[in-house]
Amino acid sequence: MENAQLIGLSRQIALQRQMDVVANNIANINTTGFKSEQLLFEEYLMPVARDRDFPTLDQSLSYTDDWTTIHDMSGGALVETGNPLDVALQGDGFLAVETTAGERYTRSGSLAIDTSGTLVDLNGNPVLGNGGPIQFAAGETDIMIAEDGSVSSSAGQKGRLRLVEFADPQSTTREGSNLWAGTDPIEATETRVLQGSIEKSNVNGVGEMTEMIRVQRAYESAASLISKQDDQRRTAIQKLGNLNG
Repeated sequence: MENAQLIGLSRQIALQRQMDVVANNIANINTTGFKSEQLLFEEYLMPVARDRDFPTLDQSLSYTDDWTTIHDMSGGALVETGNPLDVALQGDGFLAVETTAGERYTRSGSLAIDTSGTLVDLNGNPVLGNGGPIQFAAGETDIMIAEDGSVSSSAGQKGRLRLVEFADPQSTTREGSNLWAGTDPIEATETRVLQGSIEKSNVNGVGEMTEMIRVQRAYESAASLISKQDDQRRTAIQKLGNLNG
């Protein structure tokens, strides 16, 4: 009877984690360049009742294990903004930015120029070119960003955006503020930069709301099962107590 409750509890814990993932997806439905996540589950078998005197083999119990979280790296919808500092990435590449924790990566192409003339992301992190942060002098106009990431202005060439890819995008990790961390980045060769546009989140709002309802119902079903098992155990204890009396 305790085994059934433990199995139900493992399912509830996994569903709670899944609800966190779904809620985070929905919360970022309007976040530029956001990539949704999905939780993968696997069956965890645990043998019980080990004894050589038993006539049958050990019975295995099936628990739920939330194994890992995967990133949906598919592209989001492209929206034209007309802002020359907005860029959308078509392909698997990331923009490289400089943070206090080191080089990080983002798909959010809503860029700006700060008071020092540095090209930055929405969090104020300098956007890196192949030679370091890209700088503009006061009064520069006609900023152009080519498909290969080359940046120019009325003052001439300013550098080229550092675009990187990863051999295994699933090895990257989120760090908040729409930033990613990863090891061994390589130069992006199949990523095209589109100036004057941004990439929207790839979250499917209707699908995520449907998933949230499904997870909530599954959680309630597991809670109901645990409650019934608890009632059965209480009844069994009461009956055994009456027999002993």
